This record gives sequence, structure tokens and C-alpha cells, in this order.
Amino acid sequence: MNNNLKSFDRSFAIGLCLTVITFLAYIQVLGYGFLNFDDNKYVTENPHITDGLNPEDIVWAFTEFYASNWHPLTWLSHMLDFEVYGLDPFGHHLTNLILHIINVLLLFLVLKKMTGAFWRSAFVSILFALHPLNVESVAWIAERKNVLCGFFFFLTLWFYTRYSENKKFYVWVLLLFALGLLAKPMLVTLPFLMILLDYWPLKRMRLLKTSSSSEKIDTDSSGKLLIEKIPLFVLVIASCIITYSAQRGGDAVRSTEFRSFYSSAANALISYVEYLQNMIWPRGLSVFYPHSGEAVLGSKALICGLVLVAFTFTAIRNIQRAPYLAVGWFWYLGMLVPVIGLVQVGEQSMADRYTYLPMIGIFICIAWGIPDLLGDRKQKLLPLLGGILITFLLASTWTQIKYWENSITLFERAIEVNKTEAPSFVVAYNNLGHALLGENRLEEAVVKFQRAIEINPNYSKPQNNLGNTFSELKRYEEAIKHYRQAIIIEPDYAEAFNNLGNALIEVGQIEESIKNYREAIRLEEEYSVAHFNLGIALSQSGDIKEAIIEYRKALKLDPGFVMAHNNLAGLLSQFGDIQGAVRHYQKAIALDPNFAKAHNNLGSTLAQQGQLKEAIPYFEKAVSIDPGYIDARKNLELARSMVR
Repeated sequence: MNNNLKSFDRSFAIGLCLTVITFLAYIQVLGYGFLNFDDNKYVTENPHITDGLNPEDIVWAFTEFYASNWHPLTWLSHMLDFEVYGLDPFGHHLTNLILHIINVLLLFLVLKKMTGAFWRSAFVSILFALHPLNVESVAWIAERKNVLCGFFFFLTLWFYTRYSENKKFYVWVLLLFALGLLAKPMLVTLPFLMILLDYWPLKRMRLLKTSSSSEKIDTDSSGKLLIEKIPLFVLVIASCIITYSAQRGGDAVRSTEFRSFYSSAANALISYVEYLQNMIWPRGLSVFYPHSGEAVLGSKALICGLVLVAFTFTAIRNIQRAPYLAVGWFWYLGMLVPVIGLVQVGEQSMADRYTYLPMIGIFICIAWGIPDLLGDRKQKLLPLLGGILITFLLASTWTQIKYWENSITLFERAIEVNKTEAPSFVVAYNNLGHALLGENRLEEAVVKFQRAIEINPNYSKPQNNLGNTFSELKRYEEAIKHYRQAIIIEPDYAEAFNNLGNALIEVGQIEESIKNYREAIRLEEEYSVAHFNLGIALSQSGDIKEAIIEYRKALKLDPGFVMAHNNLAGLLSQFGDIQGAVRHYQKAIALDPNFAKAHNNLGSTLAQQGQLKEAIPYFEKAVSIDPGYIDARKNLELARSMVR
């Protein structure tokens, strides 16, 4: 009883230390905002998320492929965050951090339960908690899927360990594994990892000596272990089919025409080794590592392949004496298979987030291997070496997190680290330009977009974004040129058609703008902004009835579209529908209480109906919101004089 209590106290103390040190290492991320790299697509500009939890969007999460993914549980977690925090990034970051802390604690408990090695399990957990490679998974809100699937990964391993002792826990293994796949399909390799763990540390599989003094697997035990995992493999197959369909449907999977199997295989070999280099010396980490395409160096790939073969041979040769080497090494190799690039998804050659779970295998090799290497006499060095390593990781992680403060710091760092002309690196310059545009640093944004176009002239997004920047600078002719170029590159680019329409209006080409808005809507029927802009153009051309129809369509698609309510109210007022106008002005004010123009417009509408006393508070509110609003001030003075 005393021993159990002592063990509990020690585990509780380690758990508390792990929680505190992980929280302190990442605390600065709680003050960061959303990024323009997938955070917008996943959260801030995703109406299914910003609607919160409701039956329609829950069905959407399970039935639709969005952003080339199918991970319904991840979508539900983002919806829940919005219900609690709205679009305050603090709460979204906090959820990621809490999940990471829970994962750290679960890893410690799972390893301790499996191996009985208290301090080695704690050391692996510290490495997992603090290694800078994991910053991307925690600091990036869009990577919720990584920390969430990690949560179910560790729970599945916990119950698998319990199942090895008591068969009644199998249903929990199956359920938690399924939930993990619903968070992120990267867990498809987990049943294979379980087979490794069956050998060590669970010791459910044996190696038998043969007459030639070699070893072979006990086929009786291994056969039973494979049979018990058949339901898990069924889930794996289903997940692979769904994931491939989602990514193929979203054009995320690159065809063999785009990139040969040779370049993909060569890149995979190099990535395996470079991940290890980044684990040992994490000083050149980046949010984006561009793929070199056919320019991948064959000599480098060959050397990396030989390194991998040497490590694999060493692990297998020592499987009896040091089984943790083989298990940890194949843990690393196997879990990276879905994301190592043999089936190329996206433009990156590798990504730090992919190592979140696979690198645990290498941490196990280190935690068990170094004490064995030092021997009994030098065990006293372990606390000193561990302290030095933890201090280094803590400092490195603290520094790495700073690069995730905003999109500008993130992509400036990517450009600093990756000094490359690879066409795929256009993403970094484009996103940096987009971030600078958002900060109204227009001339700097122009430079970055022009650099992106130099790197890859056939990428449509920087052309469109450069057009937006020139529009902000009121250089509309140049903007039109780049919007047209974006459309030549990508003929179904609805946003570019919409933006071209905006620029054409500014130079007085109303009919041309209408054609482009209609094309944007043809390409994307639920494009509320294009419907709204078409309403403006039709109104300017004198077609008020059609303009009203387009404003109503915009509001049907986006009931919270404040400007659409305001503009529709103005047209309804012209047509004599005063009640409708008042209703939409009131809706605009309810959605945005600081919308001075709507207050003034509502006041004007009421005043025109002789309701001067009712109009005055709206004029007063418009002036209080914007003291420099001359029209509202004049209307207020006139209304007061007439009331007297």
C-alpha cells in the first residue's frame, strides 16, 4: 500500500512538473493571432465553423470534403471553440496547448505502464513536450488535427496496453482508434505500431532460436496477434480510401506527370534523414520547406538511403540485446510513411508537424539507449546531461515560438531559412505579401508579390494579390492587368473575376464589371461578396430591381453581411418600401452597433417620413461614433431645428 502511494505521489509530481514546464514554454503563444496560412480557410473564413455547433454544420463535417481533407472530429472541435471563444484567437490557441499538455501526460503514463521504466518514460515525455519540432503542431491553430489525433493516439495505446492484460478493453481500442482517424488519418499506421509494441515492451510476441543459432518469429503467437487486429485494418483501409478521395477531389495529390516517382522517392529518403538532423540541431526550422521537384540530388538521396539502411541494420542486429532500438526506429520510419511524400500531397518537401508522433520512436531510442551506452559507472552523468538538454530545448522552443507570432514573422523566417529559387517556394513570398497588405504596408507587399511572380510566373494567387495591392494604391490599370493575368493562369479563379469587376468599376467600365461579377458567380454560386458587388454595379447602371435581387441573394448566403443590409435598405427606400428599409437598417445596426452610416441612413429614412423625434437619436449615435461625419451632423442640426 505504501509503495503504491509512493509511486502515485512520484507520478503526480512528475505530471505536475511536465504540465508547468510545457505551459511556461508555450505561454507566449496565447497572445498570438490567426495566420493567413490555413487558419483563414479552417476557421476565420469558414462559415461552417463560424456558425458554431448546429445540426446542419455537424452533418457537413461528416459528409463533405473541404480543404482536401476529411476529418470531421477536427471540424467539430473548431466549431466548439467558436461557440466558447468566438473569433478570439486566445481560446483557439489555448485549446491546442491544453491538448498538447494532455498528450505529454498521456505519453508518460503509457510508457510507464508499458515498460515500468519511470525516469526513462518521464525523459521521453520531456523531449516530446519541449522539442522545437513540435512547435508547429501546437502554435498553429489550423494544426488542431495533429494534437487532437495525438490525444486519441495515446488513449488508444493506453487501452491497448490494458487489453494486453484484459481482453474486455478491446472495444475501447477500436473506438478510440476510429475517433483518432476521424481527427486525422495519419493514424493509419497505428495497428502496425501495435505489432512492434507486442514484441517490446509488451512481450506478447517471441523470437525463437533456430538450429542455425539464428532467430525467427514465433508464428503461432504472431498469427493470433495479426488476427486480433483485422478490425483495425478494416478501419485503416476505409480511412485510406476516404482520404485519397478527399485529396484527389481537392487537387491536393500531385500526379506522376507533375512529379516523377524518382523525385518523390529521393525526397522521401532525404526527408527521413533531415528530420533526424532537425531533431538533433533544430536551428533551421520553417513553416514551409519547398520541394525541389526533379532537381532533387541523386547523390544526396543515395547517401541518405545508405544512412537509413545502416541504422536499420544496426537496429535489427541488436534486436535481442536492445529491442527498444528496433521498436523506436521502426516506430519512426513507419509512422512517417503516410506523409513522407511517396504520394505527394501539397507543394512541401517535408513539414515539422509530420514528426509530432513519429519522433517519439527516436526519443525512446535516446532515453533507453544513452543509459545503456554509459553503463553503470557513468549513470551519475545522466541528470547533468538531461538538465543540459532540457535547458537547450526549452530555449530553442521559446525562440521558435516567437516566429509564429503573426504571418509576417512566420514567412520572413521561412524566407530567411530557405534560400531557394524553387517554384514551390512562391507560397512563402505570396503569404508574406498578403500579410503586409493586411497591415497596409502596401509598397512592401508589392515587392513580395513581384518576387513571388518572378519565382513562379504560373502561380495565380500572387497575380491576384498584386492586383489587390495596386487597387489599394488606386493604380487601377495595373491592377486590371494582374487580375487578367491571374485569370489566364487559372480560368476558373472566381475571386480574380470578382476583383477584376471591382477595378473595372473604379475606371468607369460598369458593363464590363457586371460581366466579370456574373462569371465569378457562375464559377462559385455561393459567392456572397460577388452577389453584393454585382448589386452595386447594377445599381450604378440604373437596374435597381436586379440590384435588389442580388443583395437579397448575398444576404441569403450570408445573413450577417452588414453592408448588404445597408445597401438593400437604401434601394428599398427608393422603391417606397419604408418598412423593409427600416428593418434592414436596424439589422445592420444590430450586427454592427458602430456602423455610423447605417445609423445616419436610418435616421434619414425616418425623417423623410416625418418621424423627426425618432430620427434624432440615430443621428446623435452616428455623430458620437464618428465626430467627423459631416452629413450626420448636418442632419442632426436640421432635425433638431425642425422639432423646435
